[in-house]
Amino acid sequence: MFLVLLTYAKGLDVVDGLLAEHARFLDEHYASGAFLLSGRRAPRTGGVILAQAESRDALMEILSRDPFSREGAARYEVVEFVPSKAAPELAGLLAGRSCRVLEKACVFSKIME
Repeated sequence: MFLVLLTYAKGLDVVDGLLAEHARFLDEHYASGAFLLSGRRAPRTGGVILAQAESRDALMEILSRDPFSREGAARYEVVEFVPSKAAPELAGLLAGRSCRVLEKACVFSKIME
């Protein structure tokens, strides 16, 4: 599991000009199961993405296709972590389960019973 912190490196005029394309990028990776949650930082200095990927390198390859990255409009800090506690409605994200992206659906399977 990864927490991606985006910090804008260019002005909001540039960021705003890329928002529609960035939203399509997010939609694509929600559909693939790679992105789980995202939103703007408050105050509006960047954004946050909760993501899952086979590896850090795989996630970095995805992030390199973000228009914010392509245009140098944001910097990315990627924090990898292993979830160990969650609210009941997020229990599928806990350690002890693996997530595989299969045909645009994230399928959780127990590693251990």
